Amino acid sequence: MGIRDRLKAFSDGLTEYYAGPYRATFVKARQQEDDLFMMLVMSEALGVPNPASYYTLELLPIVYEDFHAWHRRMGMEHSPLENIQCC
Repeated sequence: MGIRDRLKAFSDGLTEYYAGPYRATFVKARQQEDDLFMMLVMSEALGVPNPASYYTLELLPIVYEDFHAWHRRMGMEHSPLENIQCC
């Protein structure tokens, strides 16, 4: 085992030591940011005025894949949109 391997292992250990206890917090914060982003992109379709709808319209094909998981996390049993039937 070379010095680079030892330094990498030491660095990985330090990262795990410092970031490990907060991993769940980081995951939850990331999910909340993703949910807010999804709401902003889908706001026009949900009936909420969005001044940036011209720019978010381009992102719709990307967020369609995650739409089902998002509306389930938001507590909606079925899709709130008539033109997106994912359930």
